[in-house]
Amino acid sequence: MSFATMWITVGIIVVALVAFLFKYVFGTSGPNPFDIDTREPLKPLVTDKKVKNKVLKQGFLASKVPENLDAIVIGSGAGGLGVAVLLAKVGKKVLVLEQHDRAGGCCHTFTEKGYEFDVGIHYIGDLLDHKPFRCMLDQLTNGQLQWEPLDNPFDQVVIGPPENRRTYPIYSGRDRFPQELKKCFPGEEKAIDEYMRLVKKCGRNVWVVAILKLLPYPLAKFLIWTGLVHRFSPFFQYGPRSLTEVVNGLTENKDLRAVFCYIFGTYGNIPKDASFSMHSLLVCHYLNGAWYPKGGASEIAYHMIPIIEKAGGAVLVRAPVNRILLNEAKEAIGVSVLKGQEEVHIHAPLVISNAGILNTYQQLLPKEVQAMPAIQNQLSMVKSGEGGLSIFLGLDGSKEELGLKADNYWIFSENNLDELVEDYMNGNREESAKNVPLLFVASPSAKDPAWQERNPGKSTLSLVSFANYAWFEEWKDEKVTNRGADYKNLKETFINSVLDVVTQVFPKIKDRIEYVDAGTPITNQHYIGAPKGEIYGVDHGKQRFSPEFNATIRPHTPIKNLLLTGQDVFLCGFAGALAGALTCGSVILNRNLHLDSIALAKKNKNMSLKKAQ
Repeated sequence: MSFATMWITVGIIVVALVAFLFKYVFGTSGPNPFDIDTREPLKPLVTDKKVKNKVLKQGFLASKVPENLDAIVIGSGAGGLGVAVLLAKVGKKVLVLEQHDRAGGCCHTFTEKGYEFDVGIHYIGDLLDHKPFRCMLDQLTNGQLQWEPLDNPFDQVVIGPPENRRTYPIYSGRDRFPQELKKCFPGEEKAIDEYMRLVKKCGRNVWVVAILKLLPYPLAKFLIWTGLVHRFSPFFQYGPRSLTEVVNGLTENKDLRAVFCYIFGTYGNIPKDASFSMHSLLVCHYLNGAWYPKGGASEIAYHMIPIIEKAGGAVLVRAPVNRILLNEAKEAIGVSVLKGQEEVHIHAPLVISNAGILNTYQQLLPKEVQAMPAIQNQLSMVKSGEGGLSIFLGLDGSKEELGLKADNYWIFSENNLDELVEDYMNGNREESAKNVPLLFVASPSAKDPAWQERNPGKSTLSLVSFANYAWFEEWKDEKVTNRGADYKNLKETFINSVLDVVTQVFPKIKDRIEYVDAGTPITNQHYIGAPKGEIYGVDHGKQRFSPEFNATIRPHTPIKNLLLTGQDVFLCGFAGALAGALTCGSVILNRNLHLDSIALAKKNKNMSLKKAQ
């Protein structure tokens, strides 16, 4: 091949690549759920639980299933409701099926002894007016979901034993965050500036993840094979580098290292196993502040469900899907729901699973289909994340009386985070239960301005940590409300050791605890269908942030007409699950909904500026 011919060939490849990118990344051939601003005038907050339950707790009956469905969604978490609303907004009739007795997944709330607790929404970032994420949420709830900003500082990092406890406040604000850190760590200005530079460099380039999931698989593989994907974005350059590696290269100060790493609990991997890119996303997510839904986490599902219903769809609970129905060609044609001992078959041209990739492939498909090489290839890339431990406290007293604020506390028994948590998770369960080294503490009641109206003179605390699923596995098949004395005693050990720490940090609550209980990994397994009791879906370790993973794990599955949505498709948490919904919706509607939401946010911002002039 001559030199000229070679360059002509290269030019043709580049032109073809650009054409494909424009078609699949910027393509706009399908209907756009963000075509118009659907925000409505704000309605009064509904505090009557009976009224809300008529929306959130609609029990499954075959007679309630709409006819001529366009899609069935398995699971009513943010990823499931999110994609259902997107489809409903373009006129699609969608049925969402939830195995629990209320809709919302990790966004649901429950009430015990008169106290209301959230289970997964502790604080959300990136919600400034006219930001794309805020715009998307406004459209998914028709502007009815209100957000209350947390205090500033919004996080407090507490390190060390009681006799030598150090507290470092974490402030929001792109300038204030590093400025306040520099006040706490004089002489470490260079390290803090470099940390911020790297965090912003990685966190702002997550867009390449969406590209790999939206492009045709062969084209995504070509970008990986040529190395072009690494040139596009630092996100994948730092994906395989651990948080520990990067942070330890910046400073020798062990407390500062811990403060740089503290938020690893929001995705579940200790710093040496965590990807610096994942960590960067979380830091950037909260740089402009943190918010909590007014009225509590159940407001999220409460304002999404009516949009699905308006398009002719439904969200039904107590509807455990036991298998995905396939035709002879191994194409998805619907689902089977267990109603008592009988199966109810429901058909639709599309089945969308928000049950997680492990549940979808290993529990809902027949063995011979699970054995398909393409499915086994995906399963080889994933594993369950760490199990979650939650302790719920009901307190007698207002936030003022108890010294509670609209912020969060991250409490570590020392600054060697990798060693602390690794020893705990790998330890003997009885010993580990007595020494929980990592604790997230938040007061939902102090964050919610509508709380006192609903629950005057009462407060709540939510305490979250991790726990090894194997510690509890022997009781997984027991009745959820009666798992025996040994299980109860193990929970009590965890509760008592955690309360020892919390009452030291919040001394005013010590004699005001009226209710306390714990949710273990097998509690999560029962209520939210987590295979190993994990909070954040499949593991978010370094492997997850390789280009190969992100090109392979996508909404499309090897089964025709079966798609995935939610955390496992994109990233963990509320924002990650909704990004998964946007990505799944993009595939179904044949347009880039990420860009559509950005375009609407810009349009709304410009209109607001014009009105203000």
